[in-house]
Amino acid sequence: MTKLIQLKYLCVLICLSLTGCGSGGSESTSQAPEQVVDNSSGSSSSNDSDDNSGQDNTDDSSDDSSEDSGSDSDSDQNDDADNDADNDSDDQDADDNTGDDTSKESDLTFATATSTSRFIQHATFGATPTDITNLTGQSASKWFKDQLQLPPSLKLPVVNAYAPTEVNDDDEFDLLHVGSTTIAFWRHAISADDQLRQRMAFALSEILVVSNAGGEELTDIPEAVSSYQDILINHAFGNYRTLLEAVTYSPSMGFYLTYMGNMKGDETTGRVPDENYARELLQLFTLGVVALNQDGTEKIDDDGKQIELYSNEDITGLARVFTGLDLDHDTAEETQSHAFTIPMAIYPELHSEKEKSFLGTQIAAGTGAQASISQALDHIFNHPNMPPFVSKQLIQRLVSSNPSTEYVTRVATAFSQGQFTLPDGSNVGDKQRGDLTATLAAILFDPEATGEPSTNSGKIREPILRFTQWARAFEIENVTPEFQEMLWDTSPASMLSQHPYRSKSVFNFFRPGYAAPGTETAANGLVAPELQITNATSIPGYTNFMTFYIAGLQGDVDVEELQADFDDNNIRLDARHAVNSFFTDYDKELALANDVDALLTHLNLLLSAEQLSAKTLEDIKPIISSIEEDDEEGYLLRVKLAILLVMTSPDYLVQK
Repeated sequence: MTKLIQLKYLCVLICLSLTGCGSGGSESTSQAPEQVVDNSSGSSSSNDSDDNSGQDNTDDSSDDSSEDSGSDSDSDQNDDADNDADNDSDDQDADDNTGDDTSKESDLTFATATSTSRFIQHATFGATPTDITNLTGQSASKWFKDQLQLPPSLKLPVVNAYAPTEVNDDDEFDLLHVGSTTIAFWRHAISADDQLRQRMAFALSEILVVSNAGGEELTDIPEAVSSYQDILINHAFGNYRTLLEAVTYSPSMGFYLTYMGNMKGDETTGRVPDENYARELLQLFTLGVVALNQDGTEKIDDDGKQIELYSNEDITGLARVFTGLDLDHDTAEETQSHAFTIPMAIYPELHSEKEKSFLGTQIAAGTGAQASISQALDHIFNHPNMPPFVSKQLIQRLVSSNPSTEYVTRVATAFSQGQFTLPDGSNVGDKQRGDLTATLAAILFDPEATGEPSTNSGKIREPILRFTQWARAFEIENVTPEFQEMLWDTSPASMLSQHPYRSKSVFNFFRPGYAAPGTETAANGLVAPELQITNATSIPGYTNFMTFYIAGLQGDVDVEELQADFDDNNIRLDARHAVNSFFTDYDKELALANDVDALLTHLNLLLSAEQLSAKTLEDIKPIISSIEEDDEEGYLLRVKLAILLVMTSPDYLVQK
């Protein structure tokens, strides 16, 4: 009852105070707070037009709006043959990593607690107090290289741990097994040691999109999407070309973009190869739709018009390449779920033997599927659009929605050259085009990521990342999402309006070139992709969602009732463990709570790398100061309200 009263108090205070925080909030009630903009830097996204180019043939294509399992096995290796393809930095030349890691003078990235917090927020699912304390004054270059060496935390072992031990003759869904992909994501995003790898994989997942939002096999067979996640995790520090090949042969991608079982054309019946993957491979995964300069801006012809990269004829030619792929039939007959964890097999009789012409190249008639796929991916990978197109989107997912042209050029150069020099003088990357370790380092260590923020820099924090940041910042105990029904689907606008690997279409949760109509951002030629999932429902939805967890209401459960619900749905869990699931005592914050200034200083550093404005702090201070010490819980309510006010303020929502 006490927590319910506190929740009502928190909600009332939030309603009274939200509009007063920071710079006055949003331009309209249906839009989130925006960045202050300046006309002097950064161009608008060069890929705005990709929302209207081509046609997505998936069912979702019309949407371009927007018992404890034993986690000890989480780091086990996936059996997929792709998983050792790029285990990554181990293959780098030893000579490239001979920087003076003991010298802190050459690497000032972690010079202060503020700069450390900011970098870690870009590079992980959220900074922890331990991160900030232990890393400040140390070498960020060493931290980066140490992260490269950590074993990957994979999703499939978690899913396998939740698989039913007995065959269900009633043909009913095993809800715990079906939800295990989500369980694995939250667990690893919050508590896995390989944070850099996990964060990069999530960024890649928003470019190379597979979603289980549509139900069917990708929902019913959790091994499918978990194996796809593991492809991204295993290749996160590898090479983009190798990753593209693993994605192409992935049953999850084959099913999602409908080329699994894709057959060669038949002129007598009028059957033509499915074009979905060919179109999205070019449009969304590699090149975009118009020619780009290496700084990410669009090339213009002599008439001042954009230069389109390809036509429908190119798509038709490329579609022939991806015929003849299907689930491995022998494996599928034995266990369909296992068939979704291994690369699709090639069936030559289904593959088109016609010439395949696209993007100015021809693959000779009679070329088999494997050779055709290899030649096609090589040609696309070496297109000049590839470095700026992929680099800019990765910058947008990790650091800034509107990177300057210089920033894009520097990262695209690292992508092209396959190497980057860290601040301590050591090199990362294998000197091969498409090296993702070099690309990631170039993004995170760029002056626009580590230097003084400009008015145009930064991005709106994705809702998923806000929640994981809370969990990491306050070092929650018992990261057991299986007991958190709310976390099984956070996609409704009344919650986070976003759920991992559950976008509504192949166009991701939001497009990289999205600019909300009628906003100051759009008027200044800037983009704000995350605003595409922000509206009058999602804003209070996020506030209510965070209030639930910050206030600790996840521990208020009727154990007997929950256990009965578990039993009725054949969920093999002990409800007694739900009481302490996602628990935090806020002990560090309570130690400061009698000094409001000290509490806000602590939260400002931990949550926003000291980016809260004086106006925001001035608005929050009297609200939390008005909460007196409680005889039973001390200043706990003050602490909770302070966290909620910070995490719903405009200054926090825009990450610099």
